[in-house]
Amino acid sequence: MPAEHQVPAVRQLRLVVEAADYDAAVAFFRDALGLREEAAFSGEGDARVMILDAGRATLEIANPAQKRMIDEVEVGRQVAPRIRVAFEVDDAEATTARLVAAGASEVAPPTRTPWQSLNSRLDAPADLHITVFEELATADDGDD
Repeated sequence: MPAEHQVPAVRQLRLVVEAADYDAAVAFFRDALGLREEAAFSGEGDARVMILDAGRATLEIANPAQKRMIDEVEVGRQVAPRIRVAFEVDDAEATTARLVAAGASEVAPPTRTPWQSLNSRLDAPADLHITVFEELATADDGDD
């Protein structure tokens, strides 16, 4: 069967993050970042989980040299742990300001990258190092 007609083996990427301060993490990612709540469940012993819709998911695999290069471009030094979560937004500057006001620590302000995006780095609740990025180039650019 040709690749374009095969049913994908994976239907969803779900990143599961343990948050010591669950309420702060929910307030940050749902309320400040704006991820839509899909479902929430609770169980014995105060067990709680919330599933937030983050739009389209991709898994970006980078070798150590690429990771170092991205850190240099976006931050100017090596800062990211092994796992960094990136969120595409419509307005990186406004989103960065809103997330800092909601408790994130700005690691680097929105910076224009060589790959034509505006990227900021933040340390967020649940001990996540995140990128907020806005795509500046579109598929229509250069089609004049």
